[in-house]
Amino acid sequence: MRMMNAAVLSAALALAAFPALAATYEIDAVHSEVSFKVRHMMMGKTSGRFGKFSGTVEFDAKNPKTWATKAVIEAASIDTDNEKRDGHLKAADFFDVEKFPTLEFASTKVTGWKNGKGKLEGNLTMHGVTKPVVLDLELNGETDKGVGFSAKGKIDRREFGIVWNKALDHGGVAVGNDVDITLDIEALKK
Repeated sequence: MRMMNAAVLSAALALAAFPALAATYEIDAVHSEVSFKVRHMMMGKTSGRFGKFSGTVEFDAKNPKTWATKAVIEAASIDTDNEKRDGHLKAADFFDVEKFPTLEFASTKVTGWKNGKGKLEGNLTMHGVTKPVVLDLELNGETDKGVGFSAKGKIDRREFGIVWNKALDHGGVAVGNDVDITLDIEALKK
């Protein structure tokens, strides 16, 4: 009996050493936004967004090392407020939505977490190419019902095989290579 009690006590102590499991939250697409900006015609930046996306967030406020997120974005939901441009972006020159219908992100870790800010590292798959990305992450708030984050970063679209461009008569190109990404996410407990 004493041996059995010792085994139960050892197991309980071993389990107590592990951090509590993070809660699972589902991304609330109605109150979230996946947006981007890219240089246009060497003059300014054009912005756009993706209207359809889903995903989950694993979150434990006391342990950022347990945080994880996975998201899927429907490429055909791209919207730049210009139907002709959106059609071109959906075509083979850019996202090729028939061949590559989704963009996907899966986090690998959160680093440098301090005072509600840190880095979100993960793998982004776009246009059939997967590359590591690092985003600046900020906790916007949390309640008993959900959690909100913002993440910002920059990618070079050419690294994902999106290379179409057009030389301009006055020099430069029609579309910049660097794309600024902004994610404003609210996620609700499942």
